[in-house]
Amino acid sequence: MSYTKRVLIAEDSSVIQNLARKILEFQNYEITAVKNGEQVLQLLEKENFDIILLDINMPVMDGMECARAVRALGDPQKAQTPIVAITGNAKNYSDEDFKEAGFNDALMKPLNFDRLVEVVAHHTDK
Repeated sequence: MSYTKRVLIAEDSSVIQNLARKILEFQNYEITAVKNGEQVLQLLEKENFDIILLDINMPVMDGMECARAVRALGDPQKAQTPIVAITGNAKNYSDEDFKEAGFNDALMKPLNFDRLVEVVAHHTDK
């Protein structure tokens, strides 16, 4: 029996956060949602997740900074958690920028929800 995969969504838009939550819950993922990168790091101190979806533009700590901080964590298991960028301004960053920051993948806004499910499944079924 497999356990429910845990997804951490960091997104400051309530609309996108709620839509992503509903889509992924329908696929039987367990969702935790926060509004910024600092909250991601606070949660990672106490909990494990199978994947992190990070908005690039958030208040307090943005996605790029948060991804680098996750990759620098002392716990090797947590530092290797797959991270997917969610961005509405992909033109500001290259694939190389995302890779350098530690992202495993990137999703563009407006979100394609079929692609969201596909990417989450790909990175959590390893």
